[in-house]
Amino acid sequence: MNNTMQVKDHAVSGESFRLEYDERLCMYLTSPKPSKETLPSYYASEDYISHTDGKRSLFEKMYQVVKGITLSRKQKLLTSYLPAKGSLLDIGAGTGDFLEYASKKGWKVSGVEPNYKARTLAAQKNIHLTELLPKEEYTYDAITMWHVLEHVYDLEDQLMWLKNKLSREGVLFIAVPNFESYDAALYKTDWAAYDVPRHLYHFSKKSIQLLFEEQNMQLIDVHPMKFDAFYVSLLSEKYKTGNMNFFKAFLSGWRSNQKAKKTGAYSSLIYVIKHKN
Repeated sequence: MNNTMQVKDHAVSGESFRLEYDERLCMYLTSPKPSKETLPSYYASEDYISHTDGKRSLFEKMYQVVKGITLSRKQKLLTSYLPAKGSLLDIGAGTGDFLEYASKKGWKVSGVEPNYKARTLAAQKNIHLTELLPKEEYTYDAITMWHVLEHVYDLEDQLMWLKNKLSREGVLFIAVPNFESYDAALYKTDWAAYDVPRHLYHFSKKSIQLLFEEQNMQLIDVHPMKFDAFYVSLLSEKYKTGNMNFFKAFLSGWRSNQKAKKTGAYSSLIYVIKHKN
């Protein structure tokens, strides 16, 4: 385990940042942490794919196809824990595709998305997102954060908010990259899921367990996101070599998933969390 790594922002600025290991929480922290005022500038790219519905390149077209497949899987995962389909809050909702899909399946949906462009695209789908976290005295049966927790500025405040806004029998679904995966070890500092400085925190399974235990919440299940190994490997190949080597990336993603069948250390994991009884 490296206590410190130097990682480059390949996507926007070209700047370098350190990853510093927190031994107590078994996670990495991005340093220096940009100020709240400067952080949005690191998202200012047409290539930031979760804020667009773009299909300009083969990569973007593939992303949109895979996104359509994962929408169904995410909704089925929620329903497996909450068959009654109650209120759903999606934080970091992007362009609203997941909420649009969940709404059609019977969920009462609401969502949060800081990015104005993404909110505008969501509104065209009749999904009206708020810029900030809701403040009203209301709890949700399901709260989802698909690759969002690593982006939040004040992690402890966010975890406390989640605890207070999740209903007593509610279920929280957190998806984040896993730096203990095979593809992370393979690509090292070129691993695309480090994505500094947009990713301020880098989690292991143990860190998620510890963070939520501090909020008197418990990790009850973990599920793989198998497509992520291929997506991350494609970007990592680009960062490492300058080219998206589809064959090599596919092989890396396949190997990562095969090894994770034994270890559980998939490229990204969905954590299912509830209040302790």
